[in-house]
Amino acid sequence: MIELRGLEKTFPSQNGDAPTIALAGVDLKIETDEFLCILGPSGCGKTTILKLIAGLIAPDAGTITIDGVAVNAPGPDRAVVFQNFALLPWANVVTNIAFGLELRGMAKTAREAIALDLIRAVGLQGFEHHYPRQLSGGMQQRVGLARALAVNPKILLMDEPFAAVDAQTRRMLQEDLLQLAHTTRKTIIFVTHDMDEAVRLGDRVVLMSPRPGQIREAIAVAIPRPRPVDLDQNPRAIELKTYLWQQLRAMQN
Repeated sequence: MIELRGLEKTFPSQNGDAPTIALAGVDLKIETDEFLCILGPSGCGKTTILKLIAGLIAPDAGTITIDGVAVNAPGPDRAVVFQNFALLPWANVVTNIAFGLELRGMAKTAREAIALDLIRAVGLQGFEHHYPRQLSGGMQQRVGLARALAVNPKILLMDEPFAAVDAQTRRMLQEDLLQLAHTTRKTIIFVTHDMDEAVRLGDRVVLMSPRPGQIREAIAVAIPRPRPVDLDQNPRAIELKTYLWQQLRAMQN
């Protein structure tokens, strides 16, 4: 279980502007193996929460614990998948996926075997020796996901990972992620600005308030898995997306 208690985070002023209060009193529990989507207005602190859980930045107040252990730094139990892919441009697909294992000192044969297994899992067979510049955006994001999975983390932290790809590719990546979530049983925290994506993927959707960010509401997505391909025809999905839109629209007024 991941538990956030009383998290506060303020970023210093830049160019003479006032400091940015990103988070103010965030409390949240995330269950083991849960797929949690975080939704909220732009600038509400969604990415800040991910960075805090990852240990990339420290809170000004409050605590983060994973299974009762305080988070004070990055750790092997967590991996981050970014929106911008963050691939090594000089490395091929196998080397990119195995990069984290190389940093941990794993032998080349062993780490490449893991990379090849993940290449099959994410549907990149035949592209093992391609470089990022030779891949589409969707393929690059598959490499990023496989690289995160290669280190076998308990927790995947995903920061709008599909925002930069077209709608068809996004749907395919969502389906791939749901399948991987089912087979690997990872805890996944997924930041998105897309209501359809949140409802399609999440066990729960956490709705955040405008900055300074707080947890406005956590809503269970009561749609059995595997979920219908066309959620636009599902009454519960329609109801939930309508509710989320109403809440988000009201925040902007």
